[in-house]
Amino acid sequence: MSASFHDVRFPLSIARGARIVPTRRTEIVTLASGREERNTRWAHSRRRIEAGTGVKTLTDLHAVLTFFEERRGRLHAFRFADPVDHASAPPGTPIAPTDQPIGTGDGATTVFALARTYGSGASAYRRPVTKPVAGTVSVAVDGVPVAVSLDALTGLITLATAPEEGAAVTAGFAFDLAVRFDTDALEFDMAAFSAGTLPSIPLLEVL
Repeated sequence: MSASFHDVRFPLSIARGARIVPTRRTEIVTLASGREERNTRWAHSRRRIEAGTGVKTLTDLHAVLTFFEERRGRLHAFRFADPVDHASAPPGTPIAPTDQPIGTGDGATTVFALARTYGSGASAYRRPVTKPVAGTVSVAVDGVPVAVSLDALTGLITLATAPEEGAAVTAGFAFDLAVRFDTDALEFDMAAFSAGTLPSIPLLEVL
């Protein structure tokens, strides 16, 4: 059986209590002078997730076990809803079609990729969004909402008509992470769980 992506979401009630750790890989070399040279190995950060912190009941444990077996451990990736960073707008702000810039019209291009931008200016980080939530995506051209078709497994949107040269293409959306289990062995110690010790359920974002 080969690896694939299962278009299902990790149990939401457990995800809300998970610990999310955005991770980057930076190489640092200290020179003889004491100065540092720093270089990033990854173009994009990856989220490491400890889902065990979201497990509160035996029912939660059973739900994770069922989900783990269906995914065949690390084999199949799946959706995960980040409780903090899951939309084009900040928490508490309604999603709008002008939230995020996703491209500029050239009179010919009709396909654009969803993305979320962090910060501004030269240091801004543009994060690809490949698992938008169907039914939440809205797009505007120069601030005017337009109809689009969406591929919810790639984050590509297609407009019926190519935006004119220089037109700003923006989008609003909710999105999930694509993750997998980062272990092929789930260890549930029921005595420890009853005593209040949480199980370890590591997940890793896949890019």
